[in-house]
Amino acid sequence: MNILLKNQKIMTATCYQDGANRVGITFDEDMPDATDLIGFKLLRKSGELLFDGTGYDTIYQTIENGYILSNDGSVYVPPAEPDPDPVYEPTLDELKTAKKQEVSAACEQTIAKGIDVQLPGGVEHFSLNANDQINLIGSQAAVTAGEQQIAYHEDGKPCRYYTPEEIGLIVQQTMFWIGYHRTYCNSINMWIQAAADKDVLQEIYYGADVPAEHQSEVLKDYLTKIAASAK
Repeated sequence: MNILLKNQKIMTATCYQDGANRVGITFDEDMPDATDLIGFKLLRKSGELLFDGTGYDTIYQTIENGYILSNDGSVYVPPAEPDPDPVYEPTLDELKTAKKQEVSAACEQTIAKGIDVQLPGGVEHFSLNANDQINLIGSQAAVTAGEQQIAYHEDGKPCRYYTPEEIGLIVQQTMFWIGYHRTYCNSINMWIQAAADKDVLQEIYYGADVPAEHQSEVLKDYLTKIAASAK
């Protein structure tokens, strides 16, 4: 159908009812200026008046290729943006639990990496995951039982026979390593438990120096032995 604009220009358009007080108009050509729609008229191709748009002089909404006009002065108001979901703030106790899990995992990973052990024939590295620890206990039991050749191996190397002396050195140093880290982790947990706020908690990590007031007597003994061996 054709639409007669305020400026007397005739354009091809589609007009439709959009609610009780609104009409929508979309154009096949470039959109005219909105002010030219005031008092528009719809015409048949023959020129016969089909609809008089007098009174529809408010731009309710601009749409793709057209406009929606209202005759009651109403304008489109977009719906309000929904409030964002609140960000959950964990409690201090929840953060402490998570921190304890974090340092516990770090402790086990550190232990599992193992240590270098000085043996009579040179330095060998032994990892200490759960199975390794069980195997070492078995090797120590073999020594206690009087065996003189105990099959074991360092990381990435083939099995060989170790002497009771070598097994003793390996067990002594690896057990010290395990004991120190488990004790250190325990003291960190005491430090975590005593944290009064989230800021203090953020400063705690595996590898940090535990404040003296949170060091157990056992940890202090370990630290003394470590300091002495470093001299």
